[in-house]
Amino acid sequence: MNLKKSIIELQIRYKGGKNMVPQRVSLLTIGAFNLPALRTFYRALGWEETEFSSDQYAVFKTAGVLLSLFPVAELAKDAGIEITGSPETFRPVTFAINVERPELVDSSIEEIAAAGAKIVKEPSDAFWGGRTAYFADPENNLWEVAWNPSSIFDERGAMTSF
Repeated sequence: MNLKKSIIELQIRYKGGKNMVPQRVSLLTIGAFNLPALRTFYRALGWEETEFSSDQYAVFKTAGVLLSLFPVAELAKDAGIEITGSPETFRPVTFAINVERPELVDSSIEEIAAAGAKIVKEPSDAFWGGRTAYFADPENNLWEVAWNPSSIFDERGAMTSF
C-alpha cells in the first residue's frame, strides 16, 4: 500500500480523536430457507451471479452492494443465534430498488411479477411525491421499488443522495 493511500485511509478511519466505523454497506446477506429456489428467483430477475457463488452460497452484483444468499441455518450458526422464523414470517426489514424514472416502478414490478414474486402493493403515487410498489421474494423478504424525484445516481446506477 502506498503512503498517500495509507494517509487517506487513516483520515477516514480516525476522525476527531476517535476511531470511525466506515460509513458504507458493502454486502447484504439474506438467510435462505431454500437456497436453490431463492437463487432461481433472483436469476429470473436477470441478476448476474458472481464468481464467488457456490452450491451453498449465492452472490449477486448490484449497483451499490453485493447481495448474498446463505442457508439460514448456517447464518444463524455463524451469528450464534437461534432461528425463530420461517419462510412465511415477515421480517421487519425491507430492501429497496430505487429507479431513475416513475414509469420504471411499473415496468420493474411487471418483470418482477413475471419472475414469480408476490406483489404486495401495486405501483402507486406516494404521499411524499414519488412512486412506489412492494413485492415479496419466494421467502417473503420484502422489497420496495421506488422512484424519488430528488434521487441522485452515480455512473454505476448506485443512489448517492435523495
